[in-house]
Amino acid sequence: MRAITITQYGEPDVLHLDEVPLPEPGPGQVRVAVKAAGVNPIDWKIRSGAMAEVLPLEFPHILGLELAGVVDAVGEGAGFAVGDEVFGWSVTGAYAEFALATNVIHKPSGLSWAEAASLPIVGETALRVLGELEVKPGETVVIHGASGQVGRIATQAAVALGATVIGLAGASSLDEVKALGALAVHYGDGWVSRVRSVAPEGVDAVFDAAGFGVLGDSVELLGSPDRLVTIADPAAFAQGLRFSASGSETAEVLEDLVARDLKLKLGSSYALGDVAEAHRESFTGHAGGKITLTVG
Repeated sequence: MRAITITQYGEPDVLHLDEVPLPEPGPGQVRVAVKAAGVNPIDWKIRSGAMAEVLPLEFPHILGLELAGVVDAVGEGAGFAVGDEVFGWSVTGAYAEFALATNVIHKPSGLSWAEAASLPIVGETALRVLGELEVKPGETVVIHGASGQVGRIATQAAVALGATVIGLAGASSLDEVKALGALAVHYGDGWVSRVRSVAPEGVDAVFDAAGFGVLGDSVELLGSPDRLVTIADPAAFAQGLRFSASGSETAEVLEDLVARDLKLKLGSSYALGDVAEAHRESFTGHAGGKITLTVG
């Protein structure tokens, strides 16, 4: 089968389209003929070696954490049948024509392949952090990067919970953030004053999904670091603030995401062989939507 492999850390040119052996599913696993794979910032961070101390690789390695496709083979006790349309997390790397998976669920007919492949990581991250922040109905939560993929899901979920969301974003995205149900505020210099003007009674929690150096001001805004979580700014470690990185890759999480009917924004779609360009676009931080690979 064809797959994108890396044999060393480095720039996008270390990504190669190769022929590799077809993986065989073990107990509880399914083999998925991949239709679409999600491209996430964590992918190029792993590829570059930036995550080597936390997530060391054995080479050659196939990248890609999330997939959508059709079950092609079934391991003992997997609970699926050949031909089932599924989506979820990949075990062996989703940048491939076939991948093994354990935590997948049936794909709803209303989700496209690209939408299904885009949902697991951003959706799980958004719901996980809102849970860590213990956001409750009636509270006010600030979301940095509300127009980004995690921020969009977090904004919708918090609004549905009954919280007031103040979503920070760029000028061109403010209308989109407002349409998600948030009070849209422009990020950048003076953002604290602008937040205070729309929330004069204060805010209860801050979710940093952007990583634009807002941690110190966020603590000042809250008056305490207790209900501040970032997924994007490693400066949190030196400042003794919470950085949320570990996920819960379970079928139950996927079922919860589907039940909430959360809306994604898709960005560029690339062919498998053009994955280097997908990584370059993702690296800019201005994709404007979730990047995917079209595989099958």
